[in-house]
Amino acid sequence: MVQALNDHGSQKEAVISGRGITVGFGDRLILENLDIDVYRGEILGVVGASGTGKSVLLRTILGLQAKRAGSVEILGTDYDDADSDTRASIDRRLGVLFQQGALFSSLTVLQNIEFPMREHLKLSPRLMTELARVKIDLVGLAPEAADRMPSELSGGMIKRASLARALALDPDIVFLDEPTSGLDPIGADEFDQLIATLRDTLGLTVFMVTHDLDSLHTVCDRIAVLGNRHVLVEGTMQDMLDFDDPWVQKYFRGVRARRVENEA
Repeated sequence: MVQALNDHGSQKEAVISGRGITVGFGDRLILENLDIDVYRGEILGVVGASGTGKSVLLRTILGLQAKRAGSVEILGTDYDDADSDTRASIDRRLGVLFQQGALFSSLTVLQNIEFPMREHLKLSPRLMTELARVKIDLVGLAPEAADRMPSELSGGMIKRASLARALALDPDIVFLDEPTSGLDPIGADEFDQLIATLRDTLGLTVFMVTHDLDSLHTVCDRIAVLGNRHVLVEGTMQDMLDFDDPWVQKYFRGVRARRVENEA
């Protein structure tokens, strides 16, 4: 398991460690020889221009997208070399919020949250319902949201319901793909604060693909910038500001970035 030193000189544990990740479609390489680490308890923001492979990287780490080369170690285990039982055990420790929420449209919010429990746990229907209602409360949804269909929810409610489903199995790591996309500024800020609170109270590690400058400024401990098929730079916001690359400078020092800094 990869370890590094934090700012205080103590060791920090990499719960995700990718080495030499290469992914392509046809003749086009999206990621090439990419290395990345995600440390226990942090919120890592993954950012990059459109088409740089942010969501592809997320899906590759999760084993949903095939690699051409490289390895991914999750929670100390090489995912590719693991047998089916070990993979299933790892999968139960991961929660995912996909873009647009990806709730099952034919199921209620409660049934959506219960779905992972039915797939992976042997619990009574009553206990599953009780646990699902705990998750609904945990993400700040009203109790009556449990019986609503996804079509009856606002954008912010869909995000929270999807997050509740991602938390259904009490994961160690949560993957968020553009979690504040489509939300108004107030809703996006509330969702960011929810993520930070859940990280602190539940001890989560968060891998967050985002383009939201507010999220990067307010809740991310570290940032990884994708470009030219690999990680261009990773580190704190100050590291981003100091990195001499035209796109990175334009993104983090542009007009919108200055507006975020002035409002912070």
